Amino acid sequence: MAARIRAKTGTGCPSHWLRGWHLSPGLPGSRLAHVGVADQLQREYDAVVIGAGHNGLVAAAYLQRAGVRTAVLEKRHVLGGAAVTEEIVPGFKFSRASYLLSLLRPQIYTELELQQHGLRVLPRDPYSFTPLLEDRSPPRSLLLGHDMAQTQQQIAQFSQKDAQAYPEYEAFMGALVSALDPLLDAPPVDTAALGQGSLLQRLKALQALRPLLQAGLALGSQLPRYYEVLTAPISKILDQWFESEPLKATLATDAVIGAMASPHTPGSGYVLLHHVMGELEGRRGAWGYVAGGMGALSQAIACAAAARGAHIFAEKAVSSVLLGRDRRAQGVVLQDGTEVRSKLVLSNASPQITFLELTPQEQLPKDFIQRIRQADTRSPVTKINVAVDRLPSFLAVPNARNGQPLPHHQCSIHLNCEGTHLLHQAFTEATQGHPSSRPMIELCIPSALDPGLAPRGCHVVSLFTQYTPSVLAGGQPWDEQARNAYADTVFDCIEAYAPGFKASVIGRDILVPPDLERIFGLPGGNIFHGGMSLDQLYFARPAPSYSGYRSPVPNLYLCGSGAHPGGGVMGAAGRNAARVALEDFRRL
Repeated sequence: MAARIRAKTGTGCPSHWLRGWHLSPGLPGSRLAHVGVADQLQREYDAVVIGAGHNGLVAAAYLQRAGVRTAVLEKRHVLGGAAVTEEIVPGFKFSRASYLLSLLRPQIYTELELQQHGLRVLPRDPYSFTPLLEDRSPPRSLLLGHDMAQTQQQIAQFSQKDAQAYPEYEAFMGALVSALDPLLDAPPVDTAALGQGSLLQRLKALQALRPLLQAGLALGSQLPRYYEVLTAPISKILDQWFESEPLKATLATDAVIGAMASPHTPGSGYVLLHHVMGELEGRRGAWGYVAGGMGALSQAIACAAAARGAHIFAEKAVSSVLLGRDRRAQGVVLQDGTEVRSKLVLSNASPQITFLELTPQEQLPKDFIQRIRQADTRSPVTKINVAVDRLPSFLAVPNARNGQPLPHHQCSIHLNCEGTHLLHQAFTEATQGHPSSRPMIELCIPSALDPGLAPRGCHVVSLFTQYTPSVLAGGQPWDEQARNAYADTVFDCIEAYAPGFKASVIGRDILVPPDLERIFGLPGGNIFHGGMSLDQLYFARPAPSYSGYRSPVPNLYLCGSGAHPGGGVMGAAGRNAARVALEDFRRL
């Protein structure tokens, strides 16, 4: 039974429709809620959304905005899916899974009025710091920021040629991002519809080609070069532009982050593009922290949905999609047996959970089921959340005497990134079933800009690390010993760059791939709900002929990261799916 809680929320958020929701897991003083009488879940809605990840909440907000009575049902005690704030160590508030914001579509900020619902983003400048391990005192480091002259000066430590080439590289990648950007906000072209139906229906299907044609026209004569970026290994692309290894390795991290791929893997260039497609406050490619942690973003979206009348429930696990005699989705069944009827069902769960667990298998085409089963969901990621009693002090840039954060502390801090060969070596070990002995580490300290996340003088540290295989060599389990052994390896690496780090640790939360799957429903622990390789994008996401959010079951839609345009805290899948579902709803 859902907890009977009435959430305390910001201005303009009808708290009585945020059922059982709090941002943290119930430690003393951590609930952003107080006990009250919750209204009951109704037995019928126009639309039901399975899962309150950010995409599900976005979809609900858009549906409710259009007058579609919508309920969101979340199995966990906390809303947000992977975009949550949780107090794992008393007094320390962690963005437990996703930890940075950039990719959220700008239309969503404005159309859902997220600022008015409490969202505050803390931009970072500088944004990237790569300290080196080398036999000189102090060791060098690479600091990248939005001031191009200062960034070039930093790069020039390693190569004058690279410093001169960097602005052109940024402009080249920026042009590709601008051309591809409109593709994110529309369903992929329905190729089947181009050859079916009436002439009017075919002409309407042709209109969907417009964003694709516009992208091609925008790229113009440079199209062959951009095609190479999308299909080649990122190492090949970076070698064409630069010669210094620290710069190439730093840039390459965006091409492999979250992917079981090496910089030498063909197609890794697209993953890099995916991570530079966002913007903050009008600045392309900028990333920032959400004040209050990523859960505050989910709170703002939930408030936007609730303000329009959406009903949002935590601790309401869905066990199956309810089908009528006409084989159309007509609601869901909860784990306690409760039936909730609806005309539309949107699933924010992964394709694997949606179609292999929640939907009756006999109602799905066999080739579709096979595609979902065979999708690449391998994950290299282990996320470690750490509470520390002081800021890490790096040999390359020691801390100030007063212990206050320095500019590099707000950055994504890249460790074991002296060269792309180290990333490839870490990947190779994982493909053989062994956690990397020198893993790629992205270390972030959000409390450097948001001190309220930790007690005075203390900090929260986010470690996004790879590569760790989902399944260890020999079928060995990811037991506590294996988890701690890998975390110790990561901490030993950090200690080499920042002596004293291990002594500063108060507590840690280790999430290996099976944990990410168990807690957040990420298939195989994959943060994107499936690999972002070219064979699993656009027309083929989640499966060919079903990339437009509609599923083989009429009135059942996929609205999560397993749908186009893929993973990251983007919200595009939720917004696009809601628009498609709304179009169908108006014809019911």
